[in-house]
Amino acid sequence: MKNELLHIGPYTVYGYGLMLGLAVIAAYVTTEYRARKLKLRYEHVFGLVLWCAVSGLLGAKLLFLITEWKEVLQDPMEYLVHFADGLVVYGGIIGGIFGGYLYCRRHHLPFLRYFDLAMPSIAIAQCIGRIGCFLAGCCYGIEYDGPCSVTFRESEFAPNNIPLFPTEMLSSILNLLHFFILILASRHTKKDGQVAALYLVLYGTGRFIMEFFRGDLERGSVGALSTSQFISLFIVGAGIFIFLIQISADRLHRGEPPRFPG
Repeated sequence: MKNELLHIGPYTVYGYGLMLGLAVIAAYVTTEYRARKLKLRYEHVFGLVLWCAVSGLLGAKLLFLITEWKEVLQDPMEYLVHFADGLVVYGGIIGGIFGGYLYCRRHHLPFLRYFDLAMPSIAIAQCIGRIGCFLAGCCYGIEYDGPCSVTFRESEFAPNNIPLFPTEMLSSILNLLHFFILILASRHTKKDGQVAALYLVLYGTGRFIMEFFRGDLERGSVGALSTSQFISLFIVGAGIFIFLIQISADRLHRGEPPRFPG
């Protein structure tokens, strides 16, 4: 667990930044491969990933500034200059989806189809990104002296020399599992948007539970819930809503009346 991996002259290669870069590359490679396999317009994948990456980073920073607004007001330039020091995953997801929507609108692409295409790639990117969190020591867990506990020695974020719950690596493994589930689901879904809906439900549920084991509680709260748990409720709700809408649309297409729970 060391964020400064190596030095090349005056330059330092940081584990967190390296993993973010590898995450974007992995997302691009897997998305283009699947686009070719599904006979989609793979020539748009680079632009789509670029738009999602940029808007995702902006969204991640914006949500961090919102959740930490009191500290930001005390020294706004500090948080803007050190851009990578404060990023929130949910802001990245929301920003990335918005950027993907704008790209699809601009190039007249079916958004839900490309939304489905991208979601497994987002899961594998998050898997790699969480390794970066582990190297930096951010997103750390609660104090925990049990099996697989993690003790940081040189972290600028996590408390050092205290055994902690391995939230970063557990999240990485969970996102890898999401990737395989989404790939499997993509072979059996019938309507556009269902894979994306499944991702929202899986990630939102997992993140809600994982928050109980996070130790960086300064990230803000909404009532009894952390900010991320509060957002998770809407993310899961959005996933369920998309799934039900697509099921209803499929029934209407087959000439059957739509049915909703209850």
